[in-house]
Amino acid sequence: MRCMADVDANLDAHSYPATASELIEAYGETELELQNGSETFGEALGRLGETTYEDADAAKTAVMSVVSEGAIGRKGYSDRDAPTVGGMGPSPVSF
Repeated sequence: MRCMADVDANLDAHSYPATASELIEAYGETELELQNGSETFGEALGRLGETTYEDADAAKTAVMSVVSEGAIGRKGYSDRDAPTVGGMGPSPVSF
């Protein structure tokens, strides 16, 4: 996620413990450029509601876990091998 470096530096410099409201007030307008779009740090962290973060790593993990679908490439895509015959793969769809 591009621009997460800006957020990382800000969160590392912040004093903890800190609430989500404090972090959003301080850095909420920071733009996160995602694979397919963008959103602000405040939009992402705001999805978790009011939480207290004990350190920067906890806040970083939280925001990385709630970014929108714009953060993923193609939805449902996997670069792993296709399932084997008789495996537990998806059911074929006929168009």
